[in-house]
Amino acid sequence: MKSAAGAPRPNLASIRRRLAGILYEALLLVGVLALTFLVPHLILGAIWQVSVPGWAAWLHIFVVLGAYFTWYWCRGGQTLAMQTWRMRVVDAASGRAPSLHQALLRYCLSWPSLLFGGAGLVWALFDPERQFLHDRLAGTRIVDCGKGG
Repeated sequence: MKSAAGAPRPNLASIRRRLAGILYEALLLVGVLALTFLVPHLILGAIWQVSVPGWAAWLHIFVVLGAYFTWYWCRGGQTLAMQTWRMRVVDAASGRAPSLHQALLRYCLSWPSLLFGGAGLVWALFDPERQFLHDRLAGTRIVDCGKGG
């Protein structure tokens, strides 16, 4: 498959594989959140009898997950789950790991993409390249790394 400029285009990961990766990522995030969210909040409650307001707890989750995803995406384009499923997020134009700006934009756009009934995921059924809406808007795509990953 060739791009408009005539250069070879990497194989895009299938919708099925990306959805499986999302489910696996959710399982891994239980551990990430247990360590970075649950433990600190338990310590605050047990030692200082402090209960964090709901909005602050959600903000904490948003920041922790944002740090996790943007660090992995900028560092090499792969989270732990993406490494397992041999997929990589790349800049759609260059094929390199996304910039910090793209990674943050992709992360912020993925929340409504998932939370509004998965509308951003359903978008892939109608997108010509089968990309999720947050990838399309952030200028990123998920590619298949193959066996050499």
